[in-house]
Amino acid sequence: MKLAFSTLGVPGLPMSDVVRLAATHGYHGVELRAHPEEPVHPGIGLTERADVAAEFKAAGIEILGLAGYARVAAPGDDGPVLGEIRALLELARDLGAPFIRVFPGAGPDQGPEEADATAARRLGTAAEYAADLGVRILLETHDSHRTGADAIRVLGLVGHRQVGSLWDVMHTWLGGEQPSSTYAALSPYLGYVQVKDIASADDTTPLPLGSGVLPLTECVELLSREGWDGWLCWEYEKRWYESAAPLEGLLGAGREHLARLLNESA
Repeated sequence: MKLAFSTLGVPGLPMSDVVRLAATHGYHGVELRAHPEEPVHPGIGLTERADVAAEFKAAGIEILGLAGYARVAAPGDDGPVLGEIRALLELARDLGAPFIRVFPGAGPDQGPEEADATAARRLGTAAEYAADLGVRILLETHDSHRTGADAIRVLGLVGHRQVGSLWDVMHTWLGGEQPSSTYAALSPYLGYVQVKDIASADDTTPLPLGSGVLPLTECVELLSREGWDGWLCWEYEKRWYESAAPLEGLLGAGREHLARLLNESA
């Protein structure tokens, strides 16, 4: 498995510093938060895109994916959501990133069947464009669809190879789902896995990997046992928790912790 971290943990950091951190601490790749607050987002021009891609390539660091904020099950017209996804796909193509992340985002007044159908319709439409660009759309286990069982209802309706899943281990755990059940649901669709750690279900402030309650050891052992050979991406949500320790000082120990889990499960 390859190891990456998300720029959600280093909000606003210039790409040159992100590349340096990844190279210094032995990460194979980086997930870029694609938001206007960040240096890389769909609003940047072709020259900037080319410069970012070249900088990562020169350092031998991969851009794993773009963490976007399109909500595919949200109420309203399809047009704005599809436009947001299309812009993310084009940015991913220009940067050489294989994946973009989208959220479910169903509204409180939507029933599950309506939300699933809305998400599947939009993802099915976007999948054709994604196929042309060679980028895969990943639905994260999050918000209204936080478990593998929730996500599979949508993915099963879509049935397109360019639409897959992003397993966020915190949300499936908060949803009460066992890692074995999540993997059984998502394995045919799995793009990559987001790892993190927290103190409890009531306190989701990010912690150093291995110091919280999330079943990281069980997840890595399961993935190794099943022969899955994708990416583990550390999503340290510093952007939302100002009191959390700076990620820069934790990256080395975090990589060592993941490498140890991988060695122990080999």
